[in-house]
Amino acid sequence: MSFSHFRRIKSASIPETDTGLQYHLMIKPGDVAEYVLLPGDPERVLKIASYWDEYRVVSRHREYTTCTGRYKGVSISAVSTGIGAPSTAIAIEELLRVGAHTFIRVGTTAALSRDIGLGDIIISVAAVRLEGTSKAYAPLEYPAFANYEVLLALIEAAETLGVNYHVGIAASTDSFYVGQERPGYRGYMPPWSKGLINMLRSLKVLNFEMEASVIFILSSIYGVRAGSICAAIANRETDEFSPGVGIDDAIKVANEAVKILYEWDSIKRQRRKTYLSPSILIKHWHK
Repeated sequence: MSFSHFRRIKSASIPETDTGLQYHLMIKPGDVAEYVLLPGDPERVLKIASYWDEYRVVSRHREYTTCTGRYKGVSISAVSTGIGAPSTAIAIEELLRVGAHTFIRVGTTAALSRDIGLGDIIISVAAVRLEGTSKAYAPLEYPAFANYEVLLALIEAAETLGVNYHVGIAASTDSFYVGQERPGYRGYMPPWSKGLINMLRSLKVLNFEMEASVIFILSSIYGVRAGSICAAIANRETDEFSPGVGIDDAIKVANEAVKILYEWDSIKRQRRKTYLSPSILIKHWHK
């Protein structure tokens, strides 16, 4: 898809065409499902889609690759966000404009505790806002938290698939290096980054990553749902790093969580309920 498609763009403040084609993702209404998985890496989109019953590549533009298909009969999409909060916020904004309502980040992460093994899965309840993009949307006092239904679906999927998982708070940063207390070029480390890991450990923060907080903030503001699941490919306490471990497990859990959410959403619609509760599920299973 080329920029010739944007000859009839609405305006500088509304960068889309009359048909709803979005400027960055190059998608329009009908191109994506209501349930969307959000890896950072464009290549991981195709890896996610390889587990589906069927899929098609919708668009490729900049850091954004979009696939839509079906997983166990459920319509599902995957869209890469690139690295960090700014490009992720763009993806969320444009996905909302074309009809998505549930988002699950599927990423990689660095654990902060030796109790988390390489390849383990971390499901985030909330995120410390150490990135700057979400501050454009809400003050720092506004909490970044996962939707409870998405959180429960991820836990249920992890239990069903038998993967090793942990549940807790993440820290989302703008910087992979000094912002996560890794030495910069020639060992540079600003004074405000020194001791960051120990401080976060004392607060029982489980991991570093770079996108969850802005996904949670935007989802809360716009009244949609979001969660996050990451594979621990590094451990900052043991100083181990093994790229690639656990990613397949994270993908499998995220895909299965979408199927679970779809089923729960169907039950809520049948019972005319806005929120999921244990009693709704019990009544459904025992009807």
